[in-house]
Amino acid sequence: MLTDDGCRLWTEAGGEGPPLVFCHGGPGLWDMAGDLATMFAGHYRTVRWDQRGCGRSQRRGPYTLDRSIRDLDAVLDQYAGGPATLLGHSWGAHLALEYTLRHPDRVRRLVYVAGTGVDDEDTWKPAFRERVRDLPRGHDRASVVRQWSAEFPDRERAVAHAEAMATPWFDINGECNVTLNAEMARRLRETDLAAQCRRLRVPVLIIDGSEDLRPRWAVDSLAAALPDVRRVVLEGASHLPWVEDPDGFSGTVLGDPRR
Repeated sequence: MLTDDGCRLWTEAGGEGPPLVFCHGGPGLWDMAGDLATMFAGHYRTVRWDQRGCGRSQRRGPYTLDRSIRDLDAVLDQYAGGPATLLGHSWGAHLALEYTLRHPDRVRRLVYVAGTGVDDEDTWKPAFRERVRDLPRGHDRASVVRQWSAEFPDRERAVAHAEAMATPWFDINGECNVTLNAEMARRLRETDLAAQCRRLRVPVLIIDGSEDLRPRWAVDSLAAALPDVRRVVLEGASHLPWVEDPDGFSGTVLGDPRR
């Protein structure tokens, strides 16, 4: 599909039911929600997309939060036809939250998975960096697979999980990553997002994995600010909880009484 400024975005839709739109992590990565789309295809019309400049989408900017929100709005225009459930993972959880704050009438429910909250990043990033300081660096596939394998506490299956994440493989968009991360850090430092969340009336489901390398207490102030929130921690899972506990994850999403 094309955005209003002519950027070509890769999308894929399937399944039947109310719309469920995935927002992938990164920034600078690509949609890895194929198993999620299969998981929920019998309950939702699932919509996957690669964000601007990422994966199978056209590699062009600008890389800004406003532009990302407009692109997500275009995806909803194309596929949703009404209020949609947004399921955002990691960076995508923050993108979905920011979209919901700006367009609450377009969001039926927000599923916020493995995000890092709305506090200044200095409250949690030092602890995260300490946990990952010995991991290899690099954006080539082999280095990234080694980095991603550290996310999984089940060491026997960690590399297989990371290989699956990296298949298919696309070049990571470093410019997108650096630019959007810097903007998000400024926004978290300079904007009282918790105050905006206190005015939000959209139901929010927060799903954490207990073993995520990113401290889960980083999300506490977000959960405390939201008026209509349910938070579930999947024990033994980490940053991709649907991979390690698919039954627990699907049961949490489908069993939410606000669904």
